[in-house]
Amino acid sequence: MDKRKFTENGEILTILKELKEEIKDKKFSDITDAYNCQYVDLVQEGGGVLGIALVGYVYVLEQMGIRFLSLAGTSAGSINTMLMAAAGTCDIEKSEWILDCLCNKNLYDFVDGDHDAREFIDALLSDSSNLKLILKGSQVVDNFKDDLGLNPGRNFHQWMSNLLSQKGIKNYADLKALRAKGVSDQNQLFRVNKVKQGDKEPYDRPDHWSEMAIIAADITTESKIVFPKMIDLFYSNPDVQNPADFVRASMSIPLFFTPFKIQNIPGGIDAWEKWNDATGLRTSVPSEVMFMDGGIISNFPIDIFHENLNVPASPTFGIKLGYDKNEINKNEKITNVVSSMFDTARYGYDSEFLRKNPDFKNLIGYIDTGSHNWLNFNLTDDAKIDLFIRGAQKAAEFLNKFDWEKYKEIRRAKSQYYKSV
Repeated sequence: MDKRKFTENGEILTILKELKEEIKDKKFSDITDAYNCQYVDLVQEGGGVLGIALVGYVYVLEQMGIRFLSLAGTSAGSINTMLMAAAGTCDIEKSEWILDCLCNKNLYDFVDGDHDAREFIDALLSDSSNLKLILKGSQVVDNFKDDLGLNPGRNFHQWMSNLLSQKGIKNYADLKALRAKGVSDQNQLFRVNKVKQGDKEPYDRPDHWSEMAIIAADITTESKIVFPKMIDLFYSNPDVQNPADFVRASMSIPLFFTPFKIQNIPGGIDAWEKWNDATGLRTSVPSEVMFMDGGIISNFPIDIFHENLNVPASPTFGIKLGYDKNEINKNEKITNVVSSMFDTARYGYDSEFLRKNPDFKNLIGYIDTGSHNWLNFNLTDDAKIDLFIRGAQKAAEFLNKFDWEKYKEIRRAKSQYYKSV
């Protein structure tokens, strides 16, 4: 499939043409470069194959001259986060390369379990009767018992590894070097100012100038893990590790994929101290850790770069794949019950943060993903294009309504409140 079917689609071209006029000269950040690109942080929600809509959203932002400093995401959001981080320094556009990656990949290849596993998944996605699901499910009991999931995820890991290799990233040291180069290059270009009581004064470089945060759930120690920040908990020599591991850990959808394992965890007193500081671990450091989808603990880590006491130099834009709690679950079938259990877990933590910090709702774009199933790895080309367009539409709506100066006023008031209590 040619990426031009996405980028040269008539609806996309219309969105871009109209948006360029509507937001001409509009400010979205106080961090700009010599080419008048404006810089923001970006957090992307998980949602299986619906992640294609994230690419459409980012594509429109990039076409409007917005670039990205720190990046964060979970599950499908972690895939886009990693590819954006790997695609080059923060001043270049990333989404067209990511589109190329997706256009040249049959997503159903990720369903790499045995024949029985694929038949069971097909039955789930075709809305089969409970009786058929029970019959097909009886054939995959061993998959769950022996492997704790239907698909080993090796195809995904190899695909991600190959894409990173295309960009010269063979290990974590390569990724760190690329991110550091972006910071070094851009420090020479950024014009960073803030408005305070009518006077302009330069900002210090943000602490998270070019961070990357990928969320995974360590089910062995029941911990929320942020890669690569916490990488040294798991590896004695982090620099030689494959960054594809971070994403494979984050996208391990429970039961659909087998948990991702890291073995030979470093031990000893120093290692225990690190674990205790990072996760509150009180028992011995495990020799092996299993990861499931980061969505079961934080599917939308919008709080990851949050600092209550400061007015930001640039906003943290967030992209959500639909609205949470916009309908009551029927739970008439076992598949509905399982889905509801997973959704209850993945929405809880992030929803609590947004309730306590309503100012962040000004930063979030909600993509209506329609009737597309987040587990349908057998999406048609038309469905992929539709998701891309839906993401692009919501990006345009968000940019039209976002008010940077008003948001800074909200944050300034919030900062003053927290400093006074």
